[in-house]
Amino acid sequence: MTLQATLDAFKTDFEAGKPPYNVPYSVIETMHRATAELIASGVANRTLKAGDKSPDFVLPDPEGQSVSSVDLLARGPLVVSFYRGVWCPYCNMELQALQAVLPEFERLGAGLVAISPQTAVNSRKSVRQNALAFPILSDAGNDVAAAFGLRFSLPDYLIDLYKDLKNDLPAFNGDPSWTLPMPARYVIGQDGTILYAEVNPDYTRRPEPEDMLPALRRAASSAA
Repeated sequence: MTLQATLDAFKTDFEAGKPPYNVPYSVIETMHRATAELIASGVANRTLKAGDKSPDFVLPDPEGQSVSSVDLLARGPLVVSFYRGVWCPYCNMELQALQAVLPEFERLGAGLVAISPQTAVNSRKSVRQNALAFPILSDAGNDVAAAFGLRFSLPDYLIDLYKDLKNDLPAFNGDPSWTLPMPARYVIGQDGTILYAEVNPDYTRRPEPEDMLPALRRAASSAA
């Protein structure tokens, strides 16, 4: 089953209120409203695209060690996945799909990192729950996400819903701002040029990991 088919199956059960979710439809309507407004805002059109230069970044891994994009790119092309946090089931399914394709990325000489605004303890939880063999980096305040054009502020009514659901983003992220990144996937070449970019303001839609393989193959052949 493809990643998106897995996400769609989960979404169908979740939005139908099936156990163990048991979510009232008023909650689903609020989430749909927020997604529709984010799409209509056009913010996704202002994100970095293929052909743009990627901003350099240095972020901590779950053990507090600094990880530099410059150092990573010195080793080969880099796949970067921005996700919302360990509390997001769609993000966890995406991380698992990326882990499954990681050997193919590595065969092509590429590295993989995932970036979220969550604290180190929650990044460790992401790694443990999803059995990941690639780094999860903490982007406090979504500052790196903002450099890619991905950061957005949650509307007040969605903040109220998250509070009602005990989805306490300030606690998850160690940051009071109530911001998130739009889920995004990038392939960055060793010269810092973005070779592939996929951003979707609908958090239930994620590209297949295999979609990045053509860009990685081109990068590998040009380096040969």
